[in-house]
Amino acid sequence: MKRLLLLVFLLGSIATAQEVRLTIPYTRFQLHNGLDVVLHEDHTTPAVSVNLWYHVGSSREKPGRTGFAHLFEHLMFMGSPNVPQGKFDEWLESAGGDNNASTSEDRTNYFEDVPSNALELPLFLESDRLGYLPQAMTPEKVDLQRAVVKNERRQSYENRPYGMSEILLHDNLFPPDHPYHWPVIGSMEDLSAASFQDVIDFFRKYYSPNNASLVIAGDIDPAKARILVGKWFDEIPAGVNVPPQSPLTVNVMEEKRVVAEDKVQLPRIYMAWVTPPQLAPGDAALDILSAVLAAGKNSRLYKRLVYDMQIAQDVSAFQASSGLASMFEIIVTARAGHTLKEIEAVVQEELNKIKSEPPTLREVQRAINQFEASFFRRIQTVHDKADQLNGYLVATGDPDYFNEDLARYTSLDPSDVWSAATTYLRDNGRVVLSIVPIGKRELGAQ
Repeated sequence: MKRLLLLVFLLGSIATAQEVRLTIPYTRFQLHNGLDVVLHEDHTTPAVSVNLWYHVGSSREKPGRTGFAHLFEHLMFMGSPNVPQGKFDEWLESAGGDNNASTSEDRTNYFEDVPSNALELPLFLESDRLGYLPQAMTPEKVDLQRAVVKNERRQSYENRPYGMSEILLHDNLFPPDHPYHWPVIGSMEDLSAASFQDVIDFFRKYYSPNNASLVIAGDIDPAKARILVGKWFDEIPAGVNVPPQSPLTVNVMEEKRVVAEDKVQLPRIYMAWVTPPQLAPGDAALDILSAVLAAGKNSRLYKRLVYDMQIAQDVSAFQASSGLASMFEIIVTARAGHTLKEIEAVVQEELNKIKSEPPTLREVQRAINQFEASFFRRIQTVHDKADQLNGYLVATGDPDYFNEDLARYTSLDPSDVWSAATTYLRDNGRVVLSIVPIGKRELGAQ
């Protein structure tokens, strides 16, 4: 009886927690040069995260000139007029800080996590390379980082087992003129062809205060932080106006089958579809569908392929959400002695089932609970909150979009998930890619 009462209490507590509105307080202002700034005060720990987004990713590139956005992620650490090469990391580490950067199709992100008494240091460092990087740029630095990026492509894609899969999927799903057709890292040919002037022109067009957003989150006094931002960024002039990109419709009206040989031991199948952009209708439902199919040992595909039939080594599914379009993927690695034809037959059965009858309420609620738990884990630190505030600001214009985002999931029911599956996961609108061991094309999903 006590255990039953405890369970009732816990379920009641969960229901109550779901009704509490999540609020991430912030202050927002804009400098005269167009730099968008968001400040979030959190005194939980004496730490601050400085998060700077440039609204440029590989989708801003052109065919024949790809890889520039990612190349600049490297060049930004090669020294600026007042920060000699190698000192960016050294000075931050001396202050007890950490930093990194990343590039996607839609943005390039730089961050520094420092003790709260060292806030001015990352602001100085970021402002120096934003305002004056070309003054310290040389053809030799560009050539050095060009070689580094090429080596990264070899390590991460060309010489890595299954490494070319994402490049092949994008190449076959998106038409050649679509900004997601080429990989973020670019092609070897384009990296080689980029001239020093091409690189400088790219920086001057996209690396400007009015094409950037800055979030400072953590143990700060907002009034003092605002003064520091103005001190280091006010003097940087605005650049050319870069209009926002709009989602582009992609109509895949056939099934494409691709078989590629690789230095791997086990064959692996990829199924991929073009799906709605991030935050668009259908995006959240496809997230939940991916969990119903492959999140956890009780998910449909994992249970059948890995546990019951034991013909697969691993299974995953996910909705890769991006600003102009998204991609839904199912990935299964076969066990030794089994073919991708066997795997595909079972995956197709489960897709047909979920299209003919909605998943159960229990399945959907479990997936929503999993997402909700991960959602709150993603905002536990000031670093994560800073990045999420910036992401919401860029995507919606509202940094505090947390409740609206979460509600996209908690309001779903099985019919929404069924509708997304039937609408977007069409058999005649997908790419089926088989990666097989060299010389064993017969193991593919022919």
